[in-house]
Amino acid sequence: MSGIEPRAGAALNGRKIAVLMESDYVEPEIFYYERRFAEAGAEVHFMTRLWGQPSITFTGHEWRVPFTVDRGFEGIGDRELRSYAAVIVPSGIVSDRLRYTDDVNRLAPATAFVRRALEEPSIVTGVICHGLWLMAAAPETMRGRKVVAHNNLVGDVRNMGAEYVDQDVVIDGNLITGRSVYHCHLFAHTIIGQLAETL
Repeated sequence: MSGIEPRAGAALNGRKIAVLMESDYVEPEIFYYERRFAEAGAEVHFMTRLWGQPSITFTGHEWRVPFTVDRGFEGIGDRELRSYAAVIVPSGIVSDRLRYTDDVNRLAPATAFVRRALEEPSIVTGVICHGLWLMAAAPETMRGRKVVAHNNLVGDVRNMGAEYVDQDVVIDGNLITGRSVYHCHLFAHTIIGQLAETL
């Protein structure tokens, strides 16, 4: 699913935002991102690990709504990665599914992709709620950074060496974190605001 076309003259002026996807996504959150980022003028690209397939249809957590994704993050070069203004790891079970790796001695492709995004100062990397599960295997990406996550992940956050901050949304450089799926609107608005400032 390629998302909704950006509105001409809107704040983000056609900039690209990648949202990672898997099954058990939270429907209201994902549909909000799909519409809100496009409304702000962004191109919204939903991306996943395609496992060699042209597309995969996922189902939502609550209502089992189908959502087809035809963009993969594996094999994306540095130049293409830098064409994205933001990379977002959503809430719920998405990150747990994406952190699967065939070889336990190697990072999951999704974790490696987000780590690369974090290493690019020009890319805003947004992680909300249980999304920080995805980065547990790469704790150096969070070490020393201020973050918020779901209460169930506070131990994980501290084990990664991050500083837990009791706020709904936290900005630390190019990393923006959100507390829970119920704060996805604040999280999205913060990302839009940060991107608008760099136009």
